[in-house]
Amino acid sequence: MTGAVLLIVMGIALAWLPVPYVAELPGPTVNTLGSVGGKKIITLDGRTARQVSGHLNLTTVSAIDQIDLGTAIRYWIDGDSAVLPREFVYPPDQSRKQIEAKNADDFTQSQTSAETAALRQIGFPVHVKVVSLSDGSPSNGKLKAGDELSTVDGKPVTSNGSLQAQLATHQPKDTVKVGYLRGGSAGSATVQLGMDDQKRAILGVRLNQTQPHPFTVKIQLSDIGGPSAGLMFALGIVDTASDANLTGGAFIAGTGTIDDDGNVGIIGGIQQKMIAARQAGATVFLVPDGNCAEASSATPAGLRLVKVSTLGGAVTALTNLRQKSGAIPAC
Repeated sequence: MTGAVLLIVMGIALAWLPVPYVAELPGPTVNTLGSVGGKKIITLDGRTARQVSGHLNLTTVSAIDQIDLGTAIRYWIDGDSAVLPREFVYPPDQSRKQIEAKNADDFTQSQTSAETAALRQIGFPVHVKVVSLSDGSPSNGKLKAGDELSTVDGKPVTSNGSLQAQLATHQPKDTVKVGYLRGGSAGSATVQLGMDDQKRAILGVRLNQTQPHPFTVKIQLSDIGGPSAGLMFALGIVDTASDANLTGGAFIAGTGTIDDDGNVGIIGGIQQKMIAARQAGATVFLVPDGNCAEASSATPAGLRLVKVSTLGGAVTALTNLRQKSGAIPAC
């Protein structure tokens, strides 16, 4: 009996033992076409917002830190949750304050990129212009302040990010052909790339990215971090600021990062986000291409997965889904 009592006491003590794991659970899901606290999440100033129906829900994951062994086992057994090593969620070389600040910055950047990508999608292109040339710039005598860059080696410059990505494929001293508009006239220049302090290939110019449009977009949502809401914000802006009618009244949810060019990137916690979406009533879930394998292995019943890699592809897929015609990529 003494041994049994000691065993029970030890079992209870072990169950309360802190473990270096974090539990991830399905988090809140928010309709980007709707309101929070009586305030519309997406508003326009200078253009009448279209009256929209249906849902375009962003999805989140809730993380529970500082759990004990018993709690970790309980969440591990629970099919709706995931238990991960703590360093996967909270890098040991960063403080909690630093992590929270980065998540907040990523969330803000996701909104900015979502707006840029959405405006491009509805017909407002990005313009990348030369502001000035650095001292000793390899572009001296080739490019001038005010030039609008249009191509590099024949590939379009659609944003500052796309230009940097193209330059990243080159080495310093490589030669590239740069197309530009100067005073309304097209021209081109051959530039031998220079090198910055990090030994990357550069044109040696300071750039400014603009996107003229006759209205402003405002996104009002807080208490969410990370970059994974970018795709759903972008779709919400497209649906609000144009005649796209993306949902047709259906409950669509999804996830995915987005950049200025509308490229959709992978995210974490896809299974928990799908569960949250289905529990909220979603019937369609937009999945980044890179998350498809994981998502398709644990799809909640009644949830249709649609694979997306770009904002334009997501718009086309939702349009085809609403019209019940055309191809709809699936995971």
